[in-house]
Amino acid sequence: MEAKTGHLFYVLECNDGSYYGGYTTDLARRVDMHNTGKGAKYTRARGPVRCIHSESFGTKREAMQAEYRFKQLTRTAKERYLRQQGAEE
Repeated sequence: MEAKTGHLFYVLECNDGSYYGGYTTDLARRVDMHNTGKGAKYTRARGPVRCIHSESFGTKREAMQAEYRFKQLTRTAKERYLRQQGAEE
């Protein structure tokens, strides 16, 4: 995974196949946190995780809005979104 910084929306694929969307300014650090059990409660029991998608935004607000929109999607819609964005599934 390349080091990405800025205002990022990211999607992780958990070990159980579920998706987790989040916001960060340092993607590598955040993925490491998830994999060491110091990330979100959701990912603690579903690790290890891998980053399958990230998008950079100009502001924190834009990145967090993208995260919110993703979290509102159904599983099928999330899969469609990731395919359209060229995620590493």
